Amino acid sequence: MAWSALALMPALLSASVSPASLPLHEFIKKLQQSYHDVRAIRADFTQTYDSGGRSRVESGTVTFARGGLMRWDYRVPEKKIFLSNKKEVLLYLPDENQLNRSSVKSSEDYRIPFRLLLSRLDLHKIFNKFEDANNAFKHPPEDRVILAYPKRAKKLGYKHVVIEFDPQMNIRRLVIVYADNSVMKFSFSHIDRNPRLSASLFEFTPPPGTQVINHE
Repeated sequence: MAWSALALMPALLSASVSPASLPLHEFIKKLQQSYHDVRAIRADFTQTYDSGGRSRVESGTVTFARGGLMRWDYRVPEKKIFLSNKKEVLLYLPDENQLNRSSVKSSEDYRIPFRLLLSRLDLHKIFNKFEDANNAFKHPPEDRVILAYPKRAKKLGYKHVVIEFDPQMNIRRLVIVYADNSVMKFSFSHIDRNPRLSASLFEFTPPPGTQVINHE
């Protein structure tokens, strides 16, 4: 599985023109320009996975930074940490006293592409087709919703994504529809561009006695 999000209006976007009213190709161009100076993003998130009539809902805080850095701190329903740098992916499960470690290249975790999508936005590297999708779900009228089809869809394992952007070009919601019709939904709030971050945020040393599992 692939894939498994983010605040001032960019100066290049005129305050008199709503992003929701721009032609789609202009909107995407302005959107990407608004991320040029973004070094890091922090946000609260809620993650919902729907499959086979069942749903799992989790929430916490996520932080992205340039250089391929990403950290998801889950708090509900159970605590866990998902951390990724340029080389490694770590999943720490404190309730199980376990740390899972794998390389970024070998990991198929759905969270990995968020580094590209949210920390230095370049939609054309990921998708080859875009459509407006304002009727996909209910949202504030000032938001813009687009449907995006991925390159190498069969290899990645999902059909398309639906992304909702607020007027400040932050990603408010992202929905991933997989090949088996299961759906992963992310909603983001309290989005902060370029927050002050400690370098240690993207480092993790497990407590003594933690079982470490290395995945090839």
